[in-house]
Amino acid sequence: MSASYASALAAARDAAGAQSYPSGALYVVATPIGNLADISLRALHVLQLVDAIACEDTRHTQALLRACGIDKPALLAVHRHNEAEGAAEVVRRLQQGQRVAYASDAGTPGVSDPGARVVAAARAVGLPVVPVPGASSITAVLSATGGIGDDGAFVFAGFLPSKAGERQEAVERLRGESRAVVLLEAPHRMAALADALAALGSREVTVGRELTKQFEEIATLPCDALPAWLQASPQRSRGEFALVLHAVAVPPDDTRALRVLELLLAELPVKTAVRLAAEITGAPRNALYEQALALKKD
Repeated sequence: MSASYASALAAARDAAGAQSYPSGALYVVATPIGNLADISLRALHVLQLVDAIACEDTRHTQALLRACGIDKPALLAVHRHNEAEGAAEVVRRLQQGQRVAYASDAGTPGVSDPGARVVAAARAVGLPVVPVPGASSITAVLSATGGIGDDGAFVFAGFLPSKAGERQEAVERLRGESRAVVLLEAPHRMAALADALAALGSREVTVGRELTKQFEEIATLPCDALPAWLQASPQRSRGEFALVLHAVAVPPDDTRALRVLELLLAELPVKTAVRLAAEITGAPRNALYEQALALKKD
């Protein structure tokens, strides 16, 4: 453990120690997705406090704990091969009054990892679940994208199917999704995903590779340029990926949208009328605003 983490543990006790940490509760703890400095003070305190830590890979979590100077001998393996048994063991400990944390290999648990099964098992028997938020590849890549629509909505699609036919079908379904879409992918499958997404043509995609790590790379490009971008450097086939398909403007039904806008403008201020017309018709807000100004001028 470095001296900096010794200071961090002390700061964690000072900052979070006075809060309430009920016994018999499951603590869902977000851990860094690459950069160890992203761990929160509250996460450090909870990992020191709990009686046991359930995790995907005990070796990975042990390395994190060792780096932070936390000695926690009770590590429970809960992975995709033993989800039911692992969740049952966590529930058994919680019912004995223990505090148990669940930590995935990286990021916020419960999304594309066994954490969802553990949380569901605890909830099913009425046990409290306490989120300890922090790093997430999903929100990290979204924050650096700039490709979310005006309404701020996005869809999380996670990992697409590994079989080529099923993956292509999934991509075709995404073609009709106008909202931003977040995808995750492993390095050994990224080339196949790039080839599949190329079918979406000029739709923009932001690729986040090795987020928060030393060789972090974030690029925005058309989907049909993704295979060439990936092949341009051997380094780009390494590391975990988080991607965002950018939102696309839905062509409005001009006649209906304009009529709705006219009716609303008769009773409401411009900004309110535009916002409501966009929500009702699905027309882009910027286009409606320009139309509203033109109507007011006329």
